[in-house]
This record gives sequence, structure tokens and C-alpha cells, in this order.
Amino acid sequence: MHPCTFRNSVLGSRLPRLVAALQAFAVAVGGGICSAADPSTLKPNVIVVFVDDLGWRDLSCQGSEVFQTPQIDRLVAGGMRFTHGYSACTVCSPSRAALLTGQSPARLRLTDWIPGHARPFARLQIPDWRRSLPLDLVTLPERLRAAGYATASIGKWHLGGTGSSPEDHGFDQNIAGTDRGQPPSYFSPYRIPTLRDGPIGEYLTDREAAEAVRFLEDHREKPFFLYLPHHCVHTPIQAKADVQARYASRRGEAAPKNPGYAAMVESIDDAMGRILDACESLGIRDRTAIIFTSDNGGLVQVTDNRPLRAGKGSAYEAGVRVPFIMSWPGVTRPGTTSDLPVITTDIPATILDLTGVGEEPGQPVDGRSLAGVLRGGGLDREALYWHYPHYHPGGATPHSVIRHGRWRLVHFYEDGRDELYDLDADPGETHDLAGSQPATVSDLRRRLDAWLASSVAQMPSQNPDHDPARSNQPK
Repeated sequence: MHPCTFRNSVLGSRLPRLVAALQAFAVAVGGGICSAADPSTLKPNVIVVFVDDLGWRDLSCQGSEVFQTPQIDRLVAGGMRFTHGYSACTVCSPSRAALLTGQSPARLRLTDWIPGHARPFARLQIPDWRRSLPLDLVTLPERLRAAGYATASIGKWHLGGTGSSPEDHGFDQNIAGTDRGQPPSYFSPYRIPTLRDGPIGEYLTDREAAEAVRFLEDHREKPFFLYLPHHCVHTPIQAKADVQARYASRRGEAAPKNPGYAAMVESIDDAMGRILDACESLGIRDRTAIIFTSDNGGLVQVTDNRPLRAGKGSAYEAGVRVPFIMSWPGVTRPGTTSDLPVITTDIPATILDLTGVGEEPGQPVDGRSLAGVLRGGGLDREALYWHYPHYHPGGATPHSVIRHGRWRLVHFYEDGRDELYDLDADPGETHDLAGSQPATVSDLRRRLDAWLASSVAQMPSQNPDHDPARSNQPK
């Protein structure tokens, strides 16, 4: 496509949003500002806390005896904890794109962490996937901003650089977001172009929390959407020395696999405490929804995901099983749990439903609103799906997955192999039942193939340069 044609097509796709934004501004100028001071007339505020690489058991409310997270427990006490929460992908960038669009990584064709991992001599050739968040889609913050919300992204972005930054996708403010997947340093000076350095030694997670509190203070009298994607707990493992030393002194079952990682988790918990305290002191907690989850499963080098199998970057349960908490005042019953399987794409669907903003007309959404579940009801959904047509440095090969009820089927593309697990009886995926359950395998493969076709998913193909001797050699 000619560059001018591309620019015109993007502008054309954004004209309805520009018009909607102007209309929202006109309403505010014409009298909405006065009503905004009355809390009873405001739409609910929304905060999404998206932690990087947090494992499914890395919170005390998830049953851990290692990690101390009393502030996140405090959030759980006022909301609902999903015991079968999942990320949209086993790596970060696709889950971030899914959270902001409501579409699966397969449909988005953004299926790996950016810029990805190439193995030029592997058996399969990966598809030509997207390496930035598509500009032609209306994102969750764009939808909310057009409805009068103030929007901010504070933390990790990792969905593209110039031309595909948070400001290009509906955020009024971008603090600390770049195209990078990890910070150069967790201590100031940070060397992050979109974040002014703080005092020498200031901790990044503390700074992100402070910026978030400042945003809440500045926008307490109008509805806001705060996206807080912490850089923590992604590598490099860098923690506050005194907190790390405290974990390093532990022995027995309370001893963490990596004391620095445990200290980083505690910093995430401290940040949650600051958010909750600010909402309460500002008098906005009763109209502020808070959603907490992770972009993928825990990294096995620094945390223990057992009894689940493997971790981040794998085809198995611990690669996508994550903490998943929603606290929506007036909707969620305090201190409740749900064992219904839920996934990242459900978050924007729920937000657009419960704020009354609604989905973008004509734009597919793969998630389901959890409004009924939060009120104690059920969820009409056939299955959950994942698609990862890539190789991962952790060892994963191209695969797709379906979870249907108790069953989890993994299809591997290198050899066409299927593995089948009964998660009720075998959550650690230790017994492959594909050979003894051919009818179940056939049914799940049919469902999985139909979903891949409906998503127009990109597939790996045979690699003409395949060299078995160099198959695992990266580019």
C-alpha cells in the first residue's frame, strides 16, 4: 500500500472517533462540567492493574505461604477472585493487545512478544505477524475517552514505538511507556525516555504508584480510566535491598525460590495499598472499579508454579494461568470467588458493559462481559482458546490450545501431535489421555479448528531452510 493511502485509511477509520470526542467535549462545555461535580451523575471510574510475569500462586490470597500481599488481599476482600483466571497468551505483548481491544491474539495477528524470537533453521516457519497494536482498531481507552473519560497509561507499554504509542491509542497521558519489554533499571536513574528520573535510588514500582495517585487526585471529579501496567515483576530481578534480605533470611516452606523476586512482588502489593488508600481518602472508592491480573504465567527461573506444569512461554497451564481479581462496588459481592474460567479479553468487555459505554459497533470482541458473574450468575461460553504459532526461548514450539470444561487439549504443529489432560483430576498435566480418549480429542480438535478458522488465525508453515543440526539456533 502506498504510504499516503495508508495514512488516509487510518485517518478515515478514526474520523468517527474524532467526531465522538468532539461531541463529548461539546456536552461538557454545554453543562456537563457542572454535573460532573455531583458524584451521583458520574460514570464509574476504572483502574486496571496489569502486572508483568506474575505467577498464579504468587499472592497470599492464592494460597501462597511465601509471598506477603496483604494489600491485594484487601482488594479481594471487597471483590471477586477468579480461581481459574487466564491470560490471553503465554507471553506479554499479545495479552496487552488483547486487554486493550477485547480481541484474541489470533484475531489480532499479534501473537508473540515484540519483537519476537526467530529460529531460521527450525522445522516450521512462523507467520508474518504484527509487531505493533493496529491503529485501525478502536481501543478500550479510545472508546472510554469518547464517552468523557480521562485516560492514562502509567507503566510498561510494549506494543510499538513511534506511531503506536499509548497516545496513539486513546490515552491522554503516557508515563513510562515505551516499545521496550523491560526497564533498563528499577532504580533511578531509570533511563526511560517517557519518565523523568527521580531521586537517586527511587524504586520504579513506587514511582508508578505515586504517578497513579497523582492522576487520581487530579481527576477525582470526573470519570477516569487508569491503566497501570507495572514493569514489575519482569526481569531484571532488582529489589529493595532490605526487603530482599528479609526474604533471604527465611527457611523451610516460607523460603522463596528467589528472594529478589519475592521482594518485587511485595513492592507490587505496596503499590496496591497506595491505590486503595488514595481512593478511600479521596472519597471515590465506592465508584471506582479495580481489576488486577497478570499478562502471563510466572517465570520458572524465579518462582514456583507447582502443581501446575511449566510457566511463562510454555504450552501448558502455568504459562497462562494467572491471578484474576475484580472489585466493582455495587456489583461484586465482597469476598466472593468464582471457579468459572475467565480470560484477559473479558476485561474490556466487562468494562464497556458496566460503564454503559458499550462496544464499538461492527468491531468483533472475543471476550464476554462478566457482569452477570460478578453479580453471582453464570456465563454463556463454550470454551477458551489460545494460539501461539511461534518458538519461545523457554522451549515452547508452535501450538494451539482449547480448554472445554474439565478438558484441556494442546495441538503441536511440528508433528501434528495432540495432548489431552483432565484438569479436574490432573491440574499438573502429568497424564496425557489422548490415546485413551480419541472421541474427546476429535471433538476438541473440531472445536479448536473451527475457532482458528473464524479468527482467521495465521499458521506456521514448513520451513524450506530447515536444518536439524541448527534447529534450535536463534537468529
